[in-house]
Amino acid sequence: MGRSRYVITEPDKPHFLTCTVVEWLPLFTRPALVEILLDCWRYQQANQNLKLCGYVVLENHLHYVAQAPDLAKCVSGFKSYTARQMLNHLEQHGANSTLQRLSFAKRAHKQDRDYQVWQEGSHAELVCSADVMRQKLEYIHLNPVKRGYVDAPEHWRYSSARNYAGLEGLIEIDRWD
Repeated sequence: MGRSRYVITEPDKPHFLTCTVVEWLPLFTRPALVEILLDCWRYQQANQNLKLCGYVVLENHLHYVAQAPDLAKCVSGFKSYTARQMLNHLEQHGANSTLQRLSFAKRAHKQDRDYQVWQEGSHAELVCSADVMRQKLEYIHLNPVKRGYVDAPEHWRYSSARNYAGLEGLIEIDRWD
């Protein structure tokens, strides 16, 4: 059996995960590509028992805290499915310069594809206590504020900070209070 790039130390506990676009390309300035991410999470919530506790999507990477019976499979499936769908979208919309960059960034050992969207791995960190959960959610929600994109976390459209502030978010989450 092959080694997984998604090391989930304790599957019954939530993990803080990061997914980064190759070369830090700003793909998520396109709302349609963010919607692909959200749709994938919705599917995983409904069909793979994914519990999404918090998330933020920035222009070139995302962070989330999640738990699932097979979280490693969820992360792998998320990256595989979203990459395929985003590439389809970019091809359909003639984003040739972006596709060229994704082709150039492809790791040499990836012989089975023309492009690579995501950097390998997800940097999974076990969320082992309520204090660590609060720290991770705060980090996630303050990320757009620290970058100077918004003044308050709940003002960032692509974040669960809206859910935690009592506002309607773009996706249901499993609040950790």
